[in-house]
Amino acid sequence: MLRIGEMVRHKLAELLIRGEIHDDVLASHVISITEVRISNDLKLATAYVMPLGGKDTEKVLAALTKHKGFIRAEIAQTLDLRYAPEIRFREDETFEEVSRIDELLYSEKVRRDVEKK
Repeated sequence: MLRIGEMVRHKLAELLIRGEIHDDVLASHVISITEVRISNDLKLATAYVMPLGGKDTEKVLAALTKHKGFIRAEIAQTLDLRYAPEIRFREDETFEEVSRIDELLYSEKVRRDVEKK
């Protein structure tokens, strides 16, 4: 499943880099495909995406969802699977979590505790 997820991620990134998905929103953003998780039956793929700077995430997700039929067909041609997985697009929230943890680590309370040792 991990290997197939990586293959799907690479194909999605390739489609975006080459501009094969004809959409003004997607063309105007640099989009990272951070991870693709595949269900156990290989019929559902969840792609976690983040536009550069985290701007217009909802618009980017809507544009990707609008073109998911085309994306699925392109992935089906690339991967040698019995079924092409249905693709869902979700916002990657790990960047926000990392920022929150950084903020906590650099807070005055933590700094005081570290200096006491």
